[in-house]
Amino acid sequence: MSLRVEGLSVDHGQLRVVHEVSLAVSPGEVHAIIGANGAGKSTLLRAIAGLHPPASGKVLLDDVDITREPPERRVPRGLAMVPEGRRLFPSLTVRENLLVGAHKARPGPWTLEKIYELFAWMPERRDQKAAQLSGGEQQAVAIGRALIANPSVLLLDELSLGLAPIVVSQLYALLPSLLRTGIAVLLVEQDVSQAVRVATWVQCLLEGRTTLEGRPSDLTPDQILAAYFGLTYG
Repeated sequence: MSLRVEGLSVDHGQLRVVHEVSLAVSPGEVHAIIGANGAGKSTLLRAIAGLHPPASGKVLLDDVDITREPPERRVPRGLAMVPEGRRLFPSLTVRENLLVGAHKARPGPWTLEKIYELFAWMPERRDQKAAQLSGGEQQAVAIGRALIANPSVLLLDELSLGLAPIVVSQLYALLPSLLRTGIAVLLVEQDVSQAVRVATWVQCLLEGRTTLEGRPSDLTPDQILAAYFGLTYG
């Protein structure tokens, strides 16, 4: 199942923060949205997830227009999100947080047992409160909560935010196994090197506008740097 965004613009009050952004991601691909803090990346992702109404443009899931559908109707269609900051329920256990994602889940391979297999530490600590977990463990639970909905398109918002480099590497190491199941991944990331390493397509935003896009192998570090910071040379 593919995701397509056509000319999406999003406002915060009187301020337009995303300007006519278009993108497409197909099964087995990682489309990385990079950009500095305040570039509009998370707002774009929230609009795709149905958490922020767009001012104009379209969001299509397998050519079905879902632009005006609420988030709870997008999940059964196959769209799930790992939000910035994890957003777990701190008073609920690991297991209970995972089961939140099972509400309105589609049929598919991801079950509680499969999530426990993906994260080997979880079974022994499934009854531990989310508030007692480390940042990396909380991020793992947030990923598991999204996967248990059996999405065809997974939105990952700032996967590396606030985590130690070794934890970030461990989380990114999961991506190949997810892609082999046919999931399409739309990734928002400030860590450019990490995003470029895993992406099949990179799109840079600056002040809500696309400044550069292409396959990582076709983009030079200088091009990415200039697009990221809005630099000009010569």
